Amino acid sequence: MVKPTLRTKSIGTKVSEEEYARLERFAQLGGKTLGQWCREVMLASANGQSPKALQSVGADVHALMAELVALRTILLNVLYKQVNGERLTAEEMQRLIDRADTDKLKKAAERLRADAKSGPC
Repeated sequence: MVKPTLRTKSIGTKVSEEEYARLERFAQLGGKTLGQWCREVMLASANGQSPKALQSVGADVHALMAELVALRTILLNVLYKQVNGERLTAEEMQRLIDRADTDKLKKAAERLRADAKSGPC
């Protein structure tokens, strides 16, 4: 049986309350403790790899953002018609849903890229 490598060294850093909460959320999304998550991200970065902890969360965030974008598109279109006193047929509603689903991934990616450009934690 192979002995596991003992971890005897530690690394510490200071973060703000907001940064800590954000890091903790990412760790929880990955089903890990904050320490496990940070270790994985740091080691992957040091090895020139994209951390799995960030990839899985990124995929989840992208999927969630896509659904929110689609829902927003549908809701705004329905409300606009209602405010103007128009009725929505079942066929029109289906077209709205189809159009929102078609554009949602592209729009979500654009919004996430814009958010990433605005800065880190």
